Amino acid sequence: MAIMTRLESRDSLVEEFLRYLGVERNASPRTLKAYRQALTAFRAQNQKRWKQCTTDDFRDYLFAIMKRGQARSYVRLQFSALRAFYKFLADRKKLRFDPLRQLQLPKLEKKLPLVLTRQQIDELLAAPLKIEKEHAAPDWMPLRDAAVMELFYSSGLRLSELAALDVDDVDLYTESVRVFGKGRKERVCPVGAPALEAIQKYRSAANVHSGALFINKSRRRISSQSIWLILKRYLRHTSIPISISPHKLRHSFATHMLDRGADLRSVQSLLGHASLSTTQIYTHVTVERLKKAYADAHPRA
Repeated sequence: MAIMTRLESRDSLVEEFLRYLGVERNASPRTLKAYRQALTAFRAQNQKRWKQCTTDDFRDYLFAIMKRGQARSYVRLQFSALRAFYKFLADRKKLRFDPLRQLQLPKLEKKLPLVLTRQQIDELLAAPLKIEKEHAAPDWMPLRDAAVMELFYSSGLRLSELAALDVDDVDLYTESVRVFGKGRKERVCPVGAPALEAIQKYRSAANVHSGALFINKSRRRISSQSIWLILKRYLRHTSIPISISPHKLRHSFATHMLDRGADLRSVQSLLGHASLSTTQIYTHVTVERLKKAYADAHPRA
């Protein structure tokens, strides 16, 4: 009975924390799911009350998941959830000692994002209107696919942001799109002429005038998974030799902007990054590209 009481008490704290994240911090369903899984994973290994856990408990947990060969990004996500939870306990439940404060986590391996060349982008974006559509697909579907990829690259959106767009979010007069990013933070991104033209052609052909901007053949909002499949399908019809994710279009957008002289703060705002340090990785990509161009072209490189 005592064990059950401890579990119920601990569960109630987790549920209160997740409600706080969802209601007061506008956390996304994806974040709530990841944080719940992280807290549950720790609880499965350690049966102490949350307020009785020590730094050594978390150090043991860290060693255990590192021993399983988990990626450092996974490890840091788990402890990001745990640290947020203990901050909540300190702020709302009068917890005096934060056992995670002294814990050192492994640093992330710095991997430069993979970026397509401008020629590869052009080839990929042209693919929907060059290849034969699937037999059962509506006539307007290639136009939708072209509009999806054009807007993705034109405005550097996240996959979830693109799927969530409504017709009213795209303003043809100001040539911009209203986006709700992480934490439901709103930002406005410019949209290039090719993307606007592609959207208008698709909407006219598919008779889309309100509600979800991008729809499937059942005329429901397209899912993020469907956008993945769209990109995967057209990639097979290009000469691009690597497998890419939708996020690579966002990486390419940011890098190409910096290549052409955009300042870092502007790119940060367009991407919806809360921290400038997140955006700075693209400066490293640009420097590497410049070094390669120099090495390839300069006679005394």
